[in-house]
Amino acid sequence: MKKIGLTSRILILVAAVAIISAYFYPIWEIKLWAPQYPEGIGMQIWIDRLTGDLASINKMNFYIGMAEIDEAMFPEFDYLKYIIGFIMAVGIVAGIAGRRILMNIFFGLLVLLGIGAMVDMYLWGYDYGHNLDPTAAIKIPGQSYQPPLIGYEQLLNFLAYSGPDTAGWIMGGSALLVFVAILLEYGVFRRLFKRKKP
Repeated sequence: MKKIGLTSRILILVAAVAIISAYFYPIWEIKLWAPQYPEGIGMQIWIDRLTGDLASINKMNFYIGMAEIDEAMFPEFDYLKYIIGFIMAVGIVAGIAGRRILMNIFFGLLVLLGIGAMVDMYLWGYDYGHNLDPTAAIKIPGQSYQPPLIGYEQLLNFLAYSGPDTAGWIMGGSALLVFVAILLEYGVFRRLFKRKKP
């Protein structure tokens, strides 16, 4: 198995260790602004729990027939910490062993985690925003309340935002570091610099 350079190994180790942030900081956030909430209300999604203004969000959502947000809605909380721990361990082994195949596996796992998280968030948001109580006090035919996957979206008189929180940004940065290591090891930068020389 081909070995990788010292710079790439350092990048991979930094990326792997940085993933530990998921155990100490929220990964994702959803925030809402409206005339009655000019300062905004929101919730943070951690590796194993929810925090934020859940009581206010649930009270507001009750009137339009949305389900109450509860940690029981997220079975991922039971196993996500183990998945992230495994990926972090693979990264540390890849950095120490310095093998190209382990570097590629580490990057692949990070990409799969990101894709899986996005698909999971979309499916949850779709069900949450479309599966409404028909007996709700406020009913607007054809109206759904699916929060945006990433970015901002207007939902009636609410502006909704969804995006990475502290640990989410750090984990995205980890994936970027490993990608840079891959570009280094496959000579992409070297070929680019050679091409620019007169």
